[in-house]
Parts: sequence; structure tokens; C-alpha cells
Amino acid sequence: MDLIHKADFFLKQKKYHFNICIRFDKSKQINKFIFFFFSLLTLTARLTVSPSSSQFFKGDFVSLSCEEDDSSAGWTLRRNTSKQNITQCGDGWGKPAGSSCSISFIILSDSGVYWCESREGPISNMVNLTVTGGSVILQSPVLPVMEGDDVTLLCKTKTTPSNLPAAFYKDGSLIRKQPTGHMTIQHVSRSDEGLYKCDISGHGESPSSWITVTGDTLTCLCFCSFQHSQCDDNLMTVFALF
Repeated sequence: MDLIHKADFFLKQKKYHFNICIRFDKSKQINKFIFFFFSLLTLTARLTVSPSSSQFFKGDFVSLSCEEDDSSAGWTLRRNTSKQNITQCGDGWGKPAGSSCSISFIILSDSGVYWCESREGPISNMVNLTVTGGSVILQSPVLPVMEGDDVTLLCKTKTTPSNLPAAFYKDGSLIRKQPTGHMTIQHVSRSDEGLYKCDISGHGESPSSWITVTGDTLTCLCFCSFQHSQCDDNLMTVFALF
């Protein structure tokens, strides 16, 4: 068996599709077999947001970057909003610079889902950004939070100090009132996953943001076959969906 001939990664709606073609010696043909295994898969790139928040006030400056362990070259920022179909940075929004994109004056119609995509097809994690014309936002983690980590939520207003008393809600229910506008959830678990928002008396309520809690490993179901259109006759195809 030779080294891996081809590997494509696909991410859509929090699911991964993993397609590998592996070259075999022609004298060792195998028609079809199925096997299961457990594997830890990582994305080839990740999208980061600065400032690190999923909510922004209208008029804020936002920078998005595609980061890769080896290099950030070759990645394009794309998005899908309620006002537009899928478009890339520079097509009527944002200013591209390599594998980064800056939005100097973010507006309500910039709310949507953002991700990085390469010319070869792989894409990064998806980030949901919300822009509000209101007076209050909730700063919460943009990326999924690892189980056991501490998470700090900040309830802030556009024009006044960010240390005002605030009430925090999860899935519509009040969970805590804090005198300084920030709340820390220690050692998060899967039960902390949910929809969060905050309220500052006299200023208003923030939009809601989903916080995802994830573990260390991912379970992978694989199906192997030589009979796949994307592989030569002497290649084995491996599919994984989890």
C-alpha cells in the first residue's frame, strides 16, 4: 500500500465528510469491505474573529482571519447572510488582505455565517456573527469551548462603562445577576451549552448567542470501497460521517 493519494475534508452544518483515496498494489485487489474505527480529526484551518466576540454594535471594526498551523495562504473568507447568497470578502463587503478580511464599519446586514474556504475545497469552522443597532451586546466565545475550561461572559453597552450591573440568561431563564457586568462559568460541561443573553437595566437587552461546549474526541464511522467515481480502479475510498 502506498501513502495516502488524496484527502478531502468537508464541513457543513457541524458535520464532517472525510474522503480519502489510498493506492493499492494491483495484485492485491479487494472488491469491498466495511470497517469501523475511532479517530480524532482536526480542521485544516480555523476562522478567528477580532475582537473575539460573536456580537457587535453597528459601526464596530471587525477583523476575520483564516489561520492554519503551517500557513494561512490560499484561504478565502466567505459568508452567507439573509440579504445575500454566499459571497466572498471584497464582493460588496469587507477588505481582503491575504487570508484575512476587515470590515471597517459593520452594519446590521453583515449579520450571518462566516467561514474560510480554500481553492481545493476544504473549509474551516463556521462562525455566526450578529450585528445590533441596540445599546447592549453580550461578548461570548466565538469558537466552541472545551469541557473543563472557564468561560467569561461580558455584558456591555455602546456608550457607557462596561462594568454596569447585568442579568444573565440561559435558554430564556435567569441564571445570575452580577454587579460588574461580567459572569464566569467555571469548568464548563455539556449542560452549560445553550442560548445566552444579558440585560442591563435602563439600557436594554442583548441579542442571544449560542455557546457550544465540546470534548476532546470525535467518533468516526468509515465505509471503504474500491468502487467510487472519484478514485481509480486500484484505489480504496474511505468515507466518514459523524
